[in-house]
Amino acid sequence: MRRTELVRRLEAVPPFADPEARLEQVITPSEGAAELLLEAMGRGDLGGSVVDLGCGTGRLAIGAALLGAPDVTGIDASDSALAIARGAAADLTVPPSFLLGRIGEVDLPEGTVVMNPPFGAQNRGADRSFWRAAFRPGRRAVYAFASSAARTFIEARAVERHVEIEATRPVPWRFPATFAHHRRAAIDLPVDLWVLRTTEGNE
Repeated sequence: MRRTELVRRLEAVPPFADPEARLEQVITPSEGAAELLLEAMGRGDLGGSVVDLGCGTGRLAIGAALLGAPDVTGIDASDSALAIARGAAADLTVPPSFLLGRIGEVDLPEGTVVMNPPFGAQNRGADRSFWRAAFRPGRRAVYAFASSAARTFIEARAVERHVEIEATRPVPWRFPATFAHHRRAAIDLPVDLWVLRTTEGNE
């Protein structure tokens, strides 16, 4: 699938109906989602199980399925977000599974991780449980977005867990007004795309 077609299809996945600031319920930009997913496909990491941690309305999970991942699971703590994700997956005729649960409190499937976790703008440290789950033993690879301010934390956690950083680079990230306290129509945020590979003994 061409990038332009993938972006077009991801645009069809709706945003949150009533996003909550405290949960940082922000939809992943379709261009960024496409870049992450095509990177994962190009590195051969969409050929098995894929887990979208904090999937929201499902753009990364649905995109992985659109690119041929045979077993995709999205996990989120919001029933309403998962209802949107299931509806969007049905509309796009792809079959990811969507499970209700909080990261760090549910048993997670193994496989390649894709995620756009909270950046901690509303709740400091809100991303920590996502990175712990992503780096646990049994993961194949991790493809994730993070605020550029989190670089030192992610690098340190990767060293601690014996996880190899294969690539990291800035990505364009246009953040539209989403919550009631937002005053501007959109802002550009400093965001990085991370590619990490688990190694033996990363416990």
